[in-house]
Amino acid sequence: MSAIDPRLLEILVCPLCKGPLVYRREAGELLCRGDRLGFPVKDGIPVMLEEDARKLPPEEEIG
Repeated sequence: MSAIDPRLLEILVCPLCKGPLVYRREAGELLCRGDRLGFPVKDGIPVMLEEDARKLPPEEEIG
């Protein structure tokens, strides 16, 4: 599990659609509802690259 500085969470947006992100601490991901992508968080640093993002399956709910 990787924690992100709460101040950073306030300013981060999806790099593709500029929409808000949902932080799943237990999964170590930042999720974009609009693009259905999960961006990994490695050692507390969000990796905001489309090629490193996980495509979310249609059945996966975003909190």
